[in-house]
Amino acid sequence: MEPGKVQSEGGLNVTLTIRLLMHGKEVGSIIGKKGETVKKMREESGARINISEGNCPERIVTITGPTDAIFKAFAMIAYKFEEDIINSMSNSPATSKPPVTLRLVVPASQCGSLIGKGGSKIKEMRESTGAQVQVAGDMLPNSTERAVTISGTPEAIIQCVKQICVVMLESPPKGATIPYRPKPATTPVIFSGGQVRADPLAASAANLSLLLQHQPLPAYTIQGQYAIPHPDQLTKLHQLAMQQTPFTPLGQTTPAFPGLDASPPASTHELTIPNDLIGCIIGRQGTKINEIRQMSGAQIKIANAMEGSSERQITITGTPANISLAQYLINARLTSEVTGMGTL
Repeated sequence: MEPGKVQSEGGLNVTLTIRLLMHGKEVGSIIGKKGETVKKMREESGARINISEGNCPERIVTITGPTDAIFKAFAMIAYKFEEDIINSMSNSPATSKPPVTLRLVVPASQCGSLIGKGGSKIKEMRESTGAQVQVAGDMLPNSTERAVTISGTPEAIIQCVKQICVVMLESPPKGATIPYRPKPATTPVIFSGGQVRADPLAASAANLSLLLQHQPLPAYTIQGQYAIPHPDQLTKLHQLAMQQTPFTPLGQTTPAFPGLDASPPASTHELTIPNDLIGCIIGRQGTKINEIRQMSGAQIKIANAMEGSSERQITITGTPANISLAQYLINARLTSEVTGMGTL
């Protein structure tokens, strides 16, 4: 695909932000000695390249700029990684050169467009660029983003990124995105008063109200008939729900806090939803309800339709934080359906 085609399809050379997930070693390679490599990449590509702070095994590299600047930055990163592979091979007996691999972090709401109906779009990308493209089935922890892995030659990767940019421009994210933030080895719990506690279970149900109080911004905004927490509160509520989860969230095979058996007691909350709106909560093949379960850490059961009833009962089980977040996510789905805001 010619760069000109990307620009005509994606709106004339618009500004875009792409997030990459990298291991510490890869980040070191991009930064270079005394930051010389990243400085050169910034200057030559014209893109803004930011690297997340923090002592984490993984880091987020954010590339922002006009599409042509982004493609130049990606080209430089892909060729740098290929150079690293060639250098490492000179010291090893391996004869076949492994492909260059990049991991993009993409809002889950855009992944459907990347995959296409029945996988048609991702298949077309693989065939037209020669790159391997995989979209992770699960969202990254505590976020609404998925990892998209691209591997192949630097040339194939650049072509593939161009096509992904076109899709992302044509299908912007829907609703609020909770970005993935890599966690350090141990995560302290930060209370609203600013105190830091290393004990994850100290965040009890009482702290849910603490987190949602004393904020300069309103904790909730009323939208139609539903109360929607402010995005800042949503992130805090989400973090608290994950810290308190009495069940293992989907896609998480080990307990969040090994060696600690105690977890907040689970309680149950029931909702009734009109039959004609239940579909927007369940989603195609249960995708939406599974996302809500995964994000909130709550167990959610939807009762079968009762004959003669125009409503369905939903039972939410978990800690108060889990239940609050599940309720918010369900309300947000209903609001988007009722107000015609599109799907979250």
